[in-house]
Amino acid sequence: MDPCPYLRISVGNLHLHLSPLAAADPLPPSPSADPPTRFCLLKLHHLPRLFSVLPCHPSPSCSATFHLTAPDLSRLSSKQSPYLSVSIFSSPRHSPSCAGELISSRSSAKMIGKVRVPLDLQAIIGSNSNRALVLHSGWVSLWYQRGSRKKKDMEGKLHLVVKAEPDPRFVFEFEGEPECSPQILQVQGRVKQPVFTCKFSLRSTTVADCNHQSRTMPMEPSCTRNWLSSFGSERERPGKERKGWSVTVHDLSGSPVAIASMVTPFVASPGTDRVSRSNPGSWLILRPGEGTWKPWGRLEAWRERGGSDSLGYRFEIIPDSAGTGVIIAESTVSSRKGGKFLVDLGANSGGGGGGGGGGSNGNCSGRVTPGSVASPVCSPRGSGDYGHSLWPYCMYKGFVMSARVEGENKCSKPRVEVSVQHVNCTEDAAAFVALAAAIDLSMDACRLFSQRLRKELCQNQKSLA
Repeated sequence: MDPCPYLRISVGNLHLHLSPLAAADPLPPSPSADPPTRFCLLKLHHLPRLFSVLPCHPSPSCSATFHLTAPDLSRLSSKQSPYLSVSIFSSPRHSPSCAGELISSRSSAKMIGKVRVPLDLQAIIGSNSNRALVLHSGWVSLWYQRGSRKKKDMEGKLHLVVKAEPDPRFVFEFEGEPECSPQILQVQGRVKQPVFTCKFSLRSTTVADCNHQSRTMPMEPSCTRNWLSSFGSERERPGKERKGWSVTVHDLSGSPVAIASMVTPFVASPGTDRVSRSNPGSWLILRPGEGTWKPWGRLEAWRERGGSDSLGYRFEIIPDSAGTGVIIAESTVSSRKGGKFLVDLGANSGGGGGGGGGGSNGNCSGRVTPGSVASPVCSPRGSGDYGHSLWPYCMYKGFVMSARVEGENKCSKPRVEVSVQHVNCTEDAAAFVALAAAIDLSMDACRLFSQRLRKELCQNQKSLA
């Protein structure tokens, strides 16, 4: 398999120095004695804006990351003078948790300046190196607003380091919706070729289940069933529930190479018609190894309450086939508009707070929260061991994978991107594909129980009617 070229442009080492004039800008009264929070929006041509809180002291950390495809790079290089724009804000309120909150609270935030950093993209295009290139390192003077006039403040400055480095990825597309058992294609530019097939199945259902959607899991090898009893519950539960969905990914020879199996039913909370965060449904992602199926990761999903009306998810890696996992992604995806499921263990990529990398879509989706879990010591067994003996913070670094998730009532054909550095064999890629199918099907599994599922998820209705 040949990867698609991607480029990662990271912005880090942010530090703000304000002149007395800019620092004295009046702000709306603060409800507390806390100093104002300063943060910024970063924009690179047509790409989604990214968000970052400015540290109080100089820090070497990465604050935001843009991910560019080959067409993105082509569009940017066609511009006469491409540049990175950084708009700096100050707010008397608490730090916004994401760019969406910043945009919606402009009345309480004051823009105190902007910077523009020219980017020499020809140096990137003309370089055959696989190493990172530093496009900028140092201070840039701020432009600040005074009424309708713009002035350049030679004492107000922003320090930043902008780097570009290759980030090749394998790209896969489902030819149809996961519940329709489609082929999975690898995308290389305009060329698409089959690499996997997937089989959606469920063990039993009844006519009534098409309203209350009760599911059980298809029969898998006995070794798989043993693992399922350890990681979830298959017992019958009263009330509304969806259970037993399964997706098996096969290579072109027909051999199964990954499984996504629903191990904890998606159950409506008492007195409601939604799956709650306190009692989520879950999937187990398994991959073959040593003549048996081994758990690789676990995905939990639920329906968020309140005005967000979104699908919440949490994904954890299960190192060494152990029962205790380590969370590497936790966020939400809009139930109406859809969004991007993202695992990125770099620094804040724009999705917002929560302690880790984020999505580049300018909203609250795509956060990861590794900060809540201590990073264990890694003890690799060998370079060819894939890493089942490694803890996730040694196995997975930087961008790991992303998958597009469509909203409810929309045709969903997931597009999956996986970093080349995390794929050493067919089973590696298949595990990420199975995970993408699980998050996509979770949108249906977490649909309000007052709504009917589509007929493909009630495939046994006619035979049992």
